[in-house]
Amino acid sequence: MKLYTYFRSSAAYRVRIALNLKGIDHQLEAVNLLKSEQQQTPYTAKNPQGLLPAMETEQGTLAQSLAILEWLEETHPETPLLPSDPWQKAQVRNFSYAIACDIHPIDNLRVLKYLSSELNVTDEQKTTWYQHWIIEGFKKLEPTLTDGPFCFGDQPTLADLCLVPQVFNALRFKVDMSQFPKIAAVYEHCNTLEAFIKAAPENQPDAA
Repeated sequence: MKLYTYFRSSAAYRVRIALNLKGIDHQLEAVNLLKSEQQQTPYTAKNPQGLLPAMETEQGTLAQSLAILEWLEETHPETPLLPSDPWQKAQVRNFSYAIACDIHPIDNLRVLKYLSSELNVTDEQKTTWYQHWIIEGFKKLEPTLTDGPFCFGDQPTLADLCLVPQVFNALRFKVDMSQFPKIAAVYEHCNTLEAFIKAAPENQPDAA
């Protein structure tokens, strides 16, 4: 099993955590987003969407991080990332989708590049844009968290896999996390676990 990844890709970061939590043997293949390698062959021959991540399996290549995570959950049910209770499962998905579908897409690299190259937005304005949408999203998520130590209870779920990369990005863009104490606490706790530490951007082979 091979994961096409980039060390600072939030979506790839989610999948790296899952692979580590589930103890799944895998290879990492770096695709440099800054050099637009994700839009070039041979990568687009494997993933026509031209985005990261992609998971190469014996059955073929699967794209989109949430689809990959759901597939991993169904094919490797040990160390589950979703609760068994239908209502709790829906709550975890609700939280995860809020990040993956509402916050992350408007702050990802291709959007930021468009702001700079096509709309001539300054770096300061770009940072303001990024911070605004992170803060707006986190304001909605903070009240929905339980008392932890993870997003929903005593075990990491899909929600934590989505939250941790988003907080990493928030910190990169100097978002004041003191206004989100529950989110910050979950982030700090998750990063005491080996699976999260090993998946962190600074610990990836292509981070050098």
